[in-house]
Amino acid sequence: MKRFLALSLLCGLSVGPSFAQPATTGPMPVPPTDFATDARRSAYLARANEVLQWYVDSVKPDNPATFQSAQIAAKLARREDAAAVSARIVELMSVPQSQDMFWMFPWTAVSYLGRDQLTPAAKAAIRGQWKTYFPMRGDTENHWAMYYASLYLMSELYPDDPADSWFNGKSSAENRAEAKAYLVHWMDLATTIGQGEFNPTHYIGEYAIPMLYLATWAKDPEMKIRGHMKLDWLLADLAENTLNGVLRGPNARTDDTSVLQRWLALSSYFSWQCFGNTPPPASYGGFGVWFAVAAANYEVPEVIFRLANDRSEDFLQRDLKRSRRKWRYSDELMTPVYKTNYMRRDYAVGSYQGGMTDPIQAHVWDVTWAVPDPRGVHNTMFSVHPYASAQAMQMYFTELPDHMLALLSSQGKPSYDVPDKILGCSPYERVFQDLDTVIALYDIPADDRYPRVNGFFSKDLTDVTPDASGWIFARGGNTYLAYRPLAPYHWEHLLGYKQLPSKVGYKWERIDRGEKGDKLLVSPHGKNGTIVQAASVGEFKDFAAFQAAIRALPLEFKLAPVPTVKMRTLRGKEIAFTYGQAPKVDGKKIDYAKWQLFEGPHLNAAKGSRKLTITQGRLERVLDFNTLTITDRVTP
Repeated sequence: MKRFLALSLLCGLSVGPSFAQPATTGPMPVPPTDFATDARRSAYLARANEVLQWYVDSVKPDNPATFQSAQIAAKLARREDAAAVSARIVELMSVPQSQDMFWMFPWTAVSYLGRDQLTPAAKAAIRGQWKTYFPMRGDTENHWAMYYASLYLMSELYPDDPADSWFNGKSSAENRAEAKAYLVHWMDLATTIGQGEFNPTHYIGEYAIPMLYLATWAKDPEMKIRGHMKLDWLLADLAENTLNGVLRGPNARTDDTSVLQRWLALSSYFSWQCFGNTPPPASYGGFGVWFAVAAANYEVPEVIFRLANDRSEDFLQRDLKRSRRKWRYSDELMTPVYKTNYMRRDYAVGSYQGGMTDPIQAHVWDVTWAVPDPRGVHNTMFSVHPYASAQAMQMYFTELPDHMLALLSSQGKPSYDVPDKILGCSPYERVFQDLDTVIALYDIPADDRYPRVNGFFSKDLTDVTPDASGWIFARGGNTYLAYRPLAPYHWEHLLGYKQLPSKVGYKWERIDRGEKGDKLLVSPHGKNGTIVQAASVGEFKDFAAFQAAIRALPLEFKLAPVPTVKMRTLRGKEIAFTYGQAPKVDGKKIDYAKWQLFEGPHLNAAKGSRKLTITQGRLERVLDFNTLTITDRVTP
């Protein structure tokens, strides 16, 4: 299911049947200015019901393929057609299962939704699969969250069952204890040193949905409140990192489509569902139904709702996250990630310090500008080193190493080992951001597979103007952009992907969209760098005035022995940044050791604290995992 979702988004297809979806194809949502609880709640529930109705309507009596787990769950959530649903479950459970933890959490939801609706035969058919089907646990953070939340809830639903009735040979009590221990451990990690799969454009669903299920169905009061609190935590993080509901970079994990069209991701479903401020993607992101079936059991806190929708004031947020777990070739289990987010009404700038975090799907930095409607728009700018390495893959993944690179394309990730890719991180990239200025430096060995830097220039930019000064000026929406490559470059068309029919795995064809498509600024030099400065259009008399202001900024750089930049930003800051050294701002070194878990006007948590304070205006919510308490207050 996970691969199918990512593949469908990559190819621009819908997940599931194609039916009219008013919220997806209709006008842009307008978040309410009246924050009355009843109005917000009614709108939230109406959105959830829209999802359920769409899935119920997708069932075609003459086509059993349209009556799958999602449609079953939607019908049960609406308490419809219990007899037909039960019969279909018996039929579906009679064939071998697959999808591992992506099988577990949907059928956990069906089991709980159907407790008082399904026939004994349907319940027995589902329960039987938990003995005969052995779902793999996987090797990523989201896999384990789904696996253990599902195992926990099913062992509570069948609390006294013996070991021989479970696929893993452990009793309900043993499974429940193991699942709880892991979930508490994971929450401790996330609330002390940060989430590993941070700001994921798609995988937010794999965390938010299991946490909603714990908050809804867990019998143990501790696990119920933990699910509720962690869901609040996840949504607060999402709210703070979105611009008009659209999640931008940096991202621990994203994909080839949503790294360009920032809106086209499952995260946009959650912004729509919880904050009402952007359209949902096709089929509600494919996973949205699994949140919608239990959405009525959760209420979005007003402070988080307001945080998601208020962009009236600029803010700077710094967060601590962590890399994917390393299994080989490293004395370090997880690398700290130092993340910066600068948010304005017209644009947002985000980054982390570079280096390796997730070898395939990381996105290190970008500038994303606001647009009236994000659908189909590539409203972002960034650069990458297209790094590909079998050894790096082996560091982070547990599969046999012999064919890792070759297998990626057939597994739905065709861009990993191509020179023109725009997705991924590199051990040879270092990034520093100060407000709306980003400097990315590269020191790529000559024997690297692809010693080059790819700069992304969107099809939606206007007034792209290469200047004799070396800067390239452009406009995106109400944002002026200045891009400065530090080494010679040429332009290429950014090639897309088209999936070809195949009986085994995925096959791909590269697509050239010509001058109407996106462009790559290709700088084929190992010692290299990129500077991007953003500003609001309203800050300058006109485009020419912006260009003059950029040209007037003092700038010195050299590429050998390692790239070094000294410059003054539009905000008057003096930055000195050398590859491999701590950056300096106004002569003072940046000390990453002092970085807190969250630090800013809206989210604050000390490193190691297990305690997050969410603030918006006078509203404040404190999530304290030490005492497992939620405290709401209104400041004077």
